[in-house]
Amino acid sequence: MENLSFEESLEKLEEIVNKLESGDVPLDDAIDEFNNAMQLVKICNEKLSTAEESIAKIVQDNGELIDFNPSE
Repeated sequence: MENLSFEESLEKLEEIVNKLESGDVPLDDAIDEFNNAMQLVKICNEKLSTAEESIAKIVQDNGELIDFNPSE
């Protein structure tokens, strides 16, 4: 699952959310889907953090001063 792109991970996450929102998922399956969703959220967060760090480094390498705060 970790080899998925950000877009693929987000798409799969949206599919899980839609499935769970339907209410037609047995409890055991819902728990499995929730666990899968949490893994996808982690992957997306890691990819976003990496992208933010890369952008900050590129801007810094170009000598431009920016106010970059990824926690906002």
